[in-house]
Amino acid sequence: MDLRENKSRLILIVVALGAALVIAVASCGGGGGGDDGDARGSEETTDATPDDGGNAEAGEGEGGDGADEADEEPAELLAEVTGEESITLGITRAEREAGGFLTVEGTITNGGGGTWFDVGWAGPEQELADNGFSMAGASIVANEEGKRYLILRDTTGRCLCTGFGTGIEAGATVPWFAQFPEPEAGTTEVSFQVGNMPPATIQIR
Repeated sequence: MDLRENKSRLILIVVALGAALVIAVASCGGGGGGDDGDARGSEETTDATPDDGGNAEAGEGEGGDGADEADEEPAELLAEVTGEESITLGITRAEREAGGFLTVEGTITNGGGGTWFDVGWAGPEQELADNGFSMAGASIVANEEGKRYLILRDTTGRCLCTGFGTGIEAGATVPWFAQFPEPEAGTTEVSFQVGNMPPATIQIR
């Protein structure tokens, strides 16, 4: 499945983008995980208008040409971390997009013995609660700026990210994406974190 094609299709049902928070953090050494309560030194609202996005179920999308898919080279692995319940999160893309936002993509592998489901990945924000088991609670921290960037969402609180439905089956590997406000132009490295997974440091383009 081509995630970019999938997101381009889903943008047709995104009514309007809401504001995404950019939070000044007192200390970025921890990678942006945990409660935001002690990190809100100041806040500002950043508007962005991506040309693709929407909360897509993992694995959803139209299949492309089989020959074309076979010819595709494996995506470069930018970072990989293994954490809660033998879950491995890989990051294969982190690029700035036209419109002032950052798209991060990768895969999640369930190395455990049963279906994995964690609604806590939606994060602590009430606005994002209806996203359920998804990448809605993901954030990136730009240590160079001292800022944490939260997931983009529309005016209904629907994140511009992947949702995982009723869970990820044992042994399965599923693709995901998440979109954030674009960090400052001089920022080249950020730390990505979601749920109780360890933070992953990645280079952005």
